[in-house]
Amino acid sequence: MKTPNFGAGRFGAGSLALIGLVFVGIALLANTLLRGAQLDLTQDRLYTLSDGTKNLLRGLEEPVTLYLFFSDRNATSMPEIKNYGIRVHELLESMASRAGGKLTVKMVDPQPFSEEEDRATELGVSGMQISASGERLYLGLAGTNSTDGKEAIPFLDPKLDEQLEYDVAKLIYKLATTKKPVIGWLSSLPMGGDFDMHTQRPRPPWMVFGQAEQLYTVRPLEPTLTAVDPDVDVLVLVHPKNLPPAALYAIDQFALRGGRVLAFVDPNSQIDQSGADPGNPMAQFTADKSSNLQPLLAAWGIEFKSDQVVGDLERGLVVAMREGDPPSQHIAILGLNASSMAKDAITTRLDSINLATAGSLKPVSGSKLKFEPLLQTSSQAGLLPAQRFAMMSDPSSLRDGFRPDGQHVVAARVSGDAASAFPDGPPEGVAAAADALKVSAKPLNVVVVADTDLLADFMWGQQGNFFGQPVFQPFANNGELVWNALDNLAGSNDLISIRGRASFARPFERVNDLRQSAEAQFRAKEQQLETELAQTEETLSKLQSASPGGSEAILSAEQAREIERFQDEKLRIRKELRAVKAGLENDIKSLGMWMKFINIVLVPLVFAAIALLVALWHRRRRHAIAMLQKGGAA
Repeated sequence: MKTPNFGAGRFGAGSLALIGLVFVGIALLANTLLRGAQLDLTQDRLYTLSDGTKNLLRGLEEPVTLYLFFSDRNATSMPEIKNYGIRVHELLESMASRAGGKLTVKMVDPQPFSEEEDRATELGVSGMQISASGERLYLGLAGTNSTDGKEAIPFLDPKLDEQLEYDVAKLIYKLATTKKPVIGWLSSLPMGGDFDMHTQRPRPPWMVFGQAEQLYTVRPLEPTLTAVDPDVDVLVLVHPKNLPPAALYAIDQFALRGGRVLAFVDPNSQIDQSGADPGNPMAQFTADKSSNLQPLLAAWGIEFKSDQVVGDLERGLVVAMREGDPPSQHIAILGLNASSMAKDAITTRLDSINLATAGSLKPVSGSKLKFEPLLQTSSQAGLLPAQRFAMMSDPSSLRDGFRPDGQHVVAARVSGDAASAFPDGPPEGVAAAADALKVSAKPLNVVVVADTDLLADFMWGQQGNFFGQPVFQPFANNGELVWNALDNLAGSNDLISIRGRASFARPFERVNDLRQSAEAQFRAKEQQLETELAQTEETLSKLQSASPGGSEAILSAEQAREIERFQDEKLRIRKELRAVKAGLENDIKSLGMWMKFINIVLVPLVFAAIALLVALWHRRRRHAIAMLQKGGAA
C-alpha cells in the first residue's frame, strides 16, 4: 500500500486558486462584518468610546463635518504635540465609524498664507506662534453642520486630554442641535440688575446672569409658579427662600420628568439684602439669610443644614473686613484650588473658586441616588453656627473653639432614580394633574452648590478700563463654573454621562524618579555650598573688623589661607555635583540600554524560541504520524 504524501508541493494550480478565492472571500466578509471593530488593550481603555458618545453618534440625524487643523510637519520637532495630533485624529476616525455616515472627518495642514489657513481663522481655530518669523502651529478642531452652524475648539491642549472625548462630543452635539437651550431662572437675588439707592443709578445684571443670557434663552421665573414649562431644559434656582408648596411641587415634578436642576442654596448669604431696612440699621443683623430648598433636597438624597457654615483653616483667605482694617485670615471665606475639584466636565480647566460662608452637603444615609462631590474643602475644615456671623467684626474670632473634622463637600452632582418629595400627592390648593409622577420617569440630574455668594461679581472679578471702555477682569473661575454647569446640564443625557478619561500621556515614571532623586541631591549640595559660602564670608568679615593697626600682613595671610581653603572646598563640591549629574545620566542611559535590549533583542529572541519550539513540536508530530502510517502499511 502506497503511503499518501501530504506535502504542500503536491497541491495543483486549481487547489491554490481555490485557497486564494477562499482567502479573498474571508477578507471581504471580515471587512463587512467587522468594520469599526477594535481590540483595546490599553490600561484605561483609552481608545474605547463611552456609551454616551456611541449613543450620541448613532442618533445624529443631520450630517456634521469636522476639520482637524493640524500642522503635521511643524510638529515633527515636538513629539508631545505630534503624538497628540495622531491621538486626536484616531479618536475622530473612531467616532466617524460609529456615526453611520453622518460624521465626516477632514484633516488639514494649514500652510502660511494659504486658503487652508484662512479657513482655519474663519472657523475659529487659532495657531500658536512657534518662531520669531511668525511660523504658527495649528492643533485645533472646527465643525460645521448642514446649515450655517459652526463650532470650534481653537487649540487642543495635550494637558487637557482627560476631557478630549467630552469636548469633541459636546462640539458634535452643538452642531447637531441648532436650537438654543432654554434656561428657567428663579432667583430671590437681583441678578438681572436693580436700582442702587445710594448712587441713584441702575445696577447692571450680574456677570454670571448676563453671560448666560448671551449663551442661552433665559426665561425668568417667579416664586409663585405652579408649573415649569415643558420646553425648559435647565432650571436654575438661586437662593430659593421660603418657596410656597406649589412652587416646590412644580420643581419636584420637573425634576422627576427628567428636567435638569442647578440649585444654589446658602446657610448665610452675604449678598442677601432682603432684610435691610434704612430706618432700622440692626435689621440686617437679625434677618434670615438662609435658604434650603426642603423637602426637595432630602428627596434628592442630599443632607444640608441651613444653620451651619463651613470653615477651613487651610483654604481660608486673608481679607480686610472694612477699609483701613488690617487683613487677617477669614476661615469662612474660602479659596478653593484645582486640588479641591473633582474630575468632572463642570470643573474642568478651573483653577480657583472663591466662596463665602458656604454650607456643607453630604448624602442622606441609605439613599440609592448617586452622590458625586464636585467641590470640597481641605481636611482642615469644620462647621460653625451661622448665627456667629450676624454681628461678627473680627474674622480671627472664628478660630476660637473651632475644631476641624475633615473634608466637607460644598458642591455635588446627584443622579439616579428618585421618589417624589410629595409622596401623598400635590400640596393643598394644587390640582392633581393626570400625569403627576410619584417616581422619576427619567434619571434625576441635579447639581447643588451650597453657596450663593460665589455668583456675585466682586467674589471673582473686578471692573477695569480698556481704552475708556469698562472691562470685567476675572481673578477666579466662579463664572466658568456656572457656565460649565449650564453647558453640561443643557446637553443630552448621553453627553452628561461622558466623564473625564484617564490621560493619554504615559511618562517614563522610572526616569522621572531618577531625575527627581538627582535634583534633590543637587539642591542639598547647593544649599551646602551656600551655607559654607556664608560662613566663610562671615569669617572674613570678622577678621577684617578685628584688624588692629600694623598687623595687616599677618591677617591678610590668614585671609588668603581661608580663601584658599574655601576655593578647594568649592571645587570639591562642584566635583560632587558633576558626579551626581554623571550618575544620573549613567542611570538613565543604563535604563535606556536595558529597555532597548529587552525590546530589540530579548523579546524577539523569546518569540523566536517559542516559534522554534512550536516548529520542532510540529516536526516531531509529523514524524510520529509518518511512522504510524508506515507501520500501518507494513
